[in-house]
Amino acid sequence: MLILLIFTIFFVSITEYVSTMIFKENKIPLFINVKGELLDLSRPRVMGILNATPDSFYSKSRCDADEDILNRAKEILSQGGEIIDIGAYSTRPSCVDITEQEEIKRLSNAVEIVKKEFPDAIISVDTFRSQVARRMVEDFAVDIINDISGGEIDKKMFETVADLNVPYILMHMRGTPQTMMENTKYSNLIEEIFLYFSKKINELRLMGVKDIILDPGFGFSKTIDQNYLLMKHLKNFDLFNRPLLVGISRKSMIYKFTGTSPEEALNGTTILNTYAVGAGANLLRVHDVKEAVETINICNKINNPNS
Repeated sequence: MLILLIFTIFFVSITEYVSTMIFKENKIPLFINVKGELLDLSRPRVMGILNATPDSFYSKSRCDADEDILNRAKEILSQGGEIIDIGAYSTRPSCVDITEQEEIKRLSNAVEIVKKEFPDAIISVDTFRSQVARRMVEDFAVDIINDISGGEIDKKMFETVADLNVPYILMHMRGTPQTMMENTKYSNLIEEIFLYFSKKINELRLMGVKDIILDPGFGFSKTIDQNYLLMKHLKNFDLFNRPLLVGISRKSMIYKFTGTSPEEALNGTTILNTYAVGAGANLLRVHDVKEAVETINICNKINNPNS
């Protein structure tokens, strides 16, 4: 397994190097192309969560009414969030499945509200369905597709993202949101996640997808202990030379470990986000934007005390 992992990472690196030399691309891996402009992710950024759902695990994040959606978007941007991640399908463990039509309906309403009020806002859509992704990009010009399944649930997702030519957040998960916690047995968690990303990055690159952000998938098909092991090895993801997203906001790896609840998990979230920034995270996906922005600013001040 380890030999195969090393070979795969080496192969991906060589493939990208050869591609760069042949096509003379300026390969700047910590930038992504958004709206035709480069967004520098070498300085960590905050992605604010907007849940257009009635059943997300953190009740205070649910935005059912139009006014709630608008107010949440205003809050994210006013507190320093630079990307709004809109989801309409709750992916908490054992969540209720909804139809593609219902997901499109919810997303269309939420994205339209945000776009009308904030036309220049960077919007990411959280979906694992290729047709939903296509509709959101073609009808509403959303900027980023955030896929929790890494193209596993919908096999057309990779070719769709390649065709749409938008940045893609590639997350690690096994199974579906309904079955993921039945899929937590690994021979070697870190090796298997690295092999997963190596294969999928290579596949995406061969299809022409250039802007790939990695998400290790905290809380998805991982036990509490496995989540902390993954956090311990977060620094190792710099081997991929790709922007890294960390999404641990108020998750069960915090509140189940501390014996509290999502409503009481802000302190634990801030601690883990601080660790993640120190380990090289480029994007923090959060409910609490103000606190995450402060975390990044303080970490930056430690690294540059005279700035």
